[in-house]
Amino acid sequence: MTTTPDTADTDEPTARQQAVFDAVLSLMVEGDQLTMNAVARRASCSKETLYKWFGDRDGLLTATVQWQAARVRAGRYDAQTLDIATLRDSLKDFAANWLTVISSPTSIALNRLAIGHAASRKSNLGSIVLANGRLAIGDRLRPVLEAGREAGLLAFDDSETAFRTFFGLVGRDVQIRLLLGDALSETDIARDAARATDQFLALHGRASAAPKA
Repeated sequence: MTTTPDTADTDEPTARQQAVFDAVLSLMVEGDQLTMNAVARRASCSKETLYKWFGDRDGLLTATVQWQAARVRAGRYDAQTLDIATLRDSLKDFAANWLTVISSPTSIALNRLAIGHAASRKSNLGSIVLANGRLAIGDRLRPVLEAGREAGLLAFDDSETAFRTFFGLVGRDVQIRLLLGDALSETDIARDAARATDQFLALHGRASAAPKA
C-alpha cells in the first residue's frame, strides 16, 4: 500500500528554536522590531546562538516563515485507493487549515510586514514569504491534485494551474480583508473551505466522480 505522507518538513525544529520563532512572530505583531538583539532578548538566548542556528537575519526570517507555513498540511491518503470522498476531504481540510493559519494574528502581522518591506526594499522579507509561504504551500498540495488525476477523479493539464485555481477559490479576497481588519470565524472557515472545494471539483472533477450535493 502506498500512503502519501504529510509533506511538511521532516526536520522538526527543537523546542528552543520554536521559542525563537514565537519571539520573531510576537515582535512582528507588536511592530517592526526585527533585530537580532530584540529576538535574542525576547527568546532569552544569545545572539551567538541565533547566528549559529540560522546564519543571519534572513536565515532566521526564512526559518520562521517555513515553520509558520508548515502548519498548512496536505494530510495522509492512500494513492492506490483514493476515492472522491477522500479527495474532497483532503482538499477541504487543506483549505480550512490554510484559512486558519492565515487568519491568525501572527500571519496577518507577517504578511503586513512583508508587504511593507517589499514596497520599501527594506529587507528580503517579501521574497522570503513568497518563496517559503505561498510557493511552499503549492508544493504540498500539487501531489494531492496529481494523485486525484492519476486516480481518474480530476481532469487538468497542468498541476500548477490547477493549484492556482484552487488557491484562488479558497483565498478570494480573504487576505486583503484580513489585512484591513476583517476576521474569520471557525464557521466562516468551514463554510468557505467546503464551498471552494465543491467549486474546484465542479471545474476539474470528472463527471462520473463528482460528489453528490
